Amino acid sequence: MNDRYDAGYGGDQYELVGYDEYNQPVYRQVPAQQTQQPPQQQPYDPYGQQQQQGYAYDPYATGSQQQPPYDTGTQPQTPSSYDTGSQQPTAPYDTGRQAPRSGYDPYATGTTTAYDPYGQTATSGQQPRVAEQTAYIPQQGGPAEDTEAPKTPEAGERDYRTEQFAFVEEPTDDSEDVIDWLNFTENRTERREEAKRRARGRMVALVVVLALVASGGVGYLWYAGKLPGVSSSSSKSGTTTAAGAQNRDVIVVHLHNTAKGGTSSVLLVDNTTLKQGTTVLLPNSLALTDDDGNTTTLAKSVDDDGTSGTVDQLNTVLGTDIEGTWRLDTPYLQNLVDLVGNIDLDTNADVPDPDATKKNAAPLVHKGKDQTLSGKMAVAYATYRASGEAQNAQLERFGQVMQGVLRQLTSDPTAATTTVQTLAQILDPPLTDKDLGTFLAKLADLAKSGDYKTALLPVQNDGTLTAQASASVVKDILGGTAKSPDEGSAVRVAVQNATGVKDDTEKARVVLLNGGFTFLEAGTASGTSATSKITYSDAADKENATEVAKTLGLPTSTVTKGTVSANADVSVVLGEDYKPSSSS
Repeated sequence: MNDRYDAGYGGDQYELVGYDEYNQPVYRQVPAQQTQQPPQQQPYDPYGQQQQQGYAYDPYATGSQQQPPYDTGTQPQTPSSYDTGSQQPTAPYDTGRQAPRSGYDPYATGTTTAYDPYGQTATSGQQPRVAEQTAYIPQQGGPAEDTEAPKTPEAGERDYRTEQFAFVEEPTDDSEDVIDWLNFTENRTERREEAKRRARGRMVALVVVLALVASGGVGYLWYAGKLPGVSSSSSKSGTTTAAGAQNRDVIVVHLHNTAKGGTSSVLLVDNTTLKQGTTVLLPNSLALTDDDGNTTTLAKSVDDDGTSGTVDQLNTVLGTDIEGTWRLDTPYLQNLVDLVGNIDLDTNADVPDPDATKKNAAPLVHKGKDQTLSGKMAVAYATYRASGEAQNAQLERFGQVMQGVLRQLTSDPTAATTTVQTLAQILDPPLTDKDLGTFLAKLADLAKSGDYKTALLPVQNDGTLTAQASASVVKDILGGTAKSPDEGSAVRVAVQNATGVKDDTEKARVVLLNGGFTFLEAGTASGTSATSKITYSDAADKENATEVAKTLGLPTSTVTKGTVSANADVSVVLGEDYKPSSSS
């Protein structure tokens, strides 16, 4: 290509000023005055080749060839010029860069203005500004529509495009199958070992659990005394040893016979540790010590000292802790049996009807098994004492009635409290309706399940407790320690009134207490006796019996050796010969 382009019209000439962003040559029109002057210097040839006159250097061409003229169709072609016609030169394409002011110097080493491919003009000095126009030759394309065109790769680089590449996707499904297979083959042995370890762990845990269950069952049977092959004595010994650590709830019940007189007392015991309920029968002859230090009996204490004094004395003798007293008169017992819907007992005697008018009337309660008793029948059976029977026989019948009531009573504390409230009785403090109802409901549950029994507290003839009683009842059931009145205390004198005068009993009591003796009431004889009688059973008490006769103003001839009443050292039967005035 030529350094200058001769259009052949009007003497206009163009020279190469550089390349645009599309790597196309850019020309400018040379003014007339400049074209007529000879060039001042030869253009720089970067490759050391001599340029021919009228041809421009093409750095990308393989050889210097002459561009054929472009025929516009309006002028004949000339080999050295291009005729554009009469039209004005096209306005230069503005690329946003400042056109160079002189010849093209690719390395900007000349003193003239060099072409800067990045749109900057490098000058070695200030040059006069010349009006110029940039034109495009026919081989150039028109200006691009976009103001920001993509950059053309430099020489020597290939133009790679995205569509020229094909990306190969890996078969992910096959890869996952391979990975799974490898994991399976690698971990199969480990999984087998883990399964074996888990199986061994389960087996060890099962053996431990079975061992604990077996040891716990054996321990419970041993503790409860039900282990086969163990003697009863060892069982009792084990139970006695653990008795002090057991928890018990205890209340005392006094049955008052409002029709015939007399009382009967029992202890209701709830062993919450062993889940065992018990009715302990307390004989009226049980020796107690009153607040004055005098020896008395349980029956006498209930009549004289009331409930509070009796509870304190029982706690002292039995070594237990009674939480409350329930005074149950016979009319309330009858109502209680009717409220629970009658009771079923195995009766041991025929009980006559107390209201019968005929002498040979049928009995109210028949002897036999599974007898159903109403309220009236239950009271008659609980208070019945045949002629010649000991008081303990009647006490055992009362214990049967209490256990029968508990079997019929509801186990719901709320319902049991309602039953107690329905009786409309006044309880002795600190016992309340709710406390009594809750307590009875617990015992009722034990009675229904068969974990309930009745035990008689054995006492000697003098009313004291023996070692056997202390071991079988006091320690095992009550968890206490028996403490009978000291043998060295005042002489106990039981007095029975056969004078026919009721006040003689109280007068004899005052005289004996003033004489330093302990008074025990033996009741009133059914008939009268003409002479008084004083007896003793132990020879050591002969002197004491003689002193009693003197204190009462009776002759010493009345003193004889014989049988004395329970809990007494000396027994006295006051006859008509007794004169209270003489003893005072």
